[in-house]
Amino acid sequence: MNISLLTSEIAVVLLALLIMLFDLLLPKQESRRSLGYLAAWGIFAIFLYTFTQYGIHATVYQGLFVVDNFAVFFKQIFLVSTLLMLLFSFDYVQDLSRNQGEFYALLLFAVAGMMVMASANDLLTIFVGLELMTVIFYILVGFHFASVKSSEAGMKYLLLGSASSAVLLYGMSWVYGATGSIALQQISTQVSENPALLLGLGLMLAGIGFKLAIAPFHMWAPDIYEGAPTPITAMLAMGSKAAGFAILLRILIVAFSVLQSYWLIVVSFMAVLSMVGGTVVAMRQTNIKRMIGYSSIAQAGYMLAGLMAADVAGVQGMLFYTMLYVFANVGAFAVIVAVGKHTGSDEIEDLSGLAQKSPFLAVSMTVALLSMAGIPPMAGFVGKFYIFLAVIEQGYLWLAVLGFVMSMISVYYYLLVVKTMYMKEPKDERPLVIGGPIGVAASVSILVTLFLGIYPAPLAKLAKAAAQALW
Repeated sequence: MNISLLTSEIAVVLLALLIMLFDLLLPKQESRRSLGYLAAWGIFAIFLYTFTQYGIHATVYQGLFVVDNFAVFFKQIFLVSTLLMLLFSFDYVQDLSRNQGEFYALLLFAVAGMMVMASANDLLTIFVGLELMTVIFYILVGFHFASVKSSEAGMKYLLLGSASSAVLLYGMSWVYGATGSIALQQISTQVSENPALLLGLGLMLAGIGFKLAIAPFHMWAPDIYEGAPTPITAMLAMGSKAAGFAILLRILIVAFSVLQSYWLIVVSFMAVLSMVGGTVVAMRQTNIKRMIGYSSIAQAGYMLAGLMAADVAGVQGMLFYTMLYVFANVGAFAVIVAVGKHTGSDEIEDLSGLAQKSPFLAVSMTVALLSMAGIPPMAGFVGKFYIFLAVIEQGYLWLAVLGFVMSMISVYYYLLVVKTMYMKEPKDERPLVIGGPIGVAASVSILVTLFLGIYPAPLAKLAKAAAQALW
């Protein structure tokens, strides 16, 4: 057994334990801000290390854990989203709770769960990684103990998330009963049009659909996004969603490719419902976090459209777009954190006159929203182009047209936010001061979104290599 293949996961866990130790030893509350910097630098170092794992295709624990380009690409998504989220969460967490060490340590344990999901090669490992991530998010969603909304969101997420986990596990039991195996490659050799197997697959899709906040399993997302601490809302929209797509792709393409004609029907239904439902309902929102919550449902629909192609090009588009979505979300949530700290609210109206008070934050939000809408030359346009081109080549012209129409409709509610920032007067004259880490996170979001919109080749190459690892 080559234990070096687990280096990234071990490093994240050790970093979390180190933060817990320092949290006990540091004498002053003020000095505990350094825990966040320790977490950020540690995550950055692990991210750099993951580049050395490209080109590897090996397994550990008798094939239960695999390291390949696909797993490495998703691990980089998790690490990037965590690193940038940490940058804009330092001040927020310091004001939120005295338990800063616990917050950062729990977050890192959740990241370890995501990384296990990316490398999971059997149903049991998938479930263990998923539950490690979600159980910690149950705690983090309700971490703002003084807020009734946060506590309510945490309780809702716990109850609904537990139910979805039970559905997922029940589906896995049907698959095991029908095939006699939990290993994905072995399941693929035993797949047939067995009603029990189809039932198990359907239950698994429902359970994963909840974790991804895909329609019609999305109703929890807006309330949880609104009530959770804003940095955790960002991680649910970025890391948690990406982890769900990692296991969905591996399960459907590696284990159930023979049943493609069946699951494509379900995936197409969820993709259409997510794109249409998320876009239409987002238009009516007045709270920026709820709006992004519904928008994320629509974004998940676009990503699912790439799975409809069921080939390397489609999955490449999904992976490419998922990474771009992370950077766009960082730009938006950095602004939400800064403005929320200033106003104490997350309403869209609180962004009034932001262009006058902080032109930099207004630009960050504008670039992020235009990228989500798929407006050139933002990176989101390139991501949607890859996805729509892949589905058209597989004969799903109608899906590409629907996605294009929904993208154009989404421009309406994104531009409403932009209009509020640039066309309305500020509600007060207090200066809006932003911390250095928030500025760094927003700057990275702006630069990467623009760079990949103009020159997408480097990321597209990595996404293609990751997609090819599934075949």
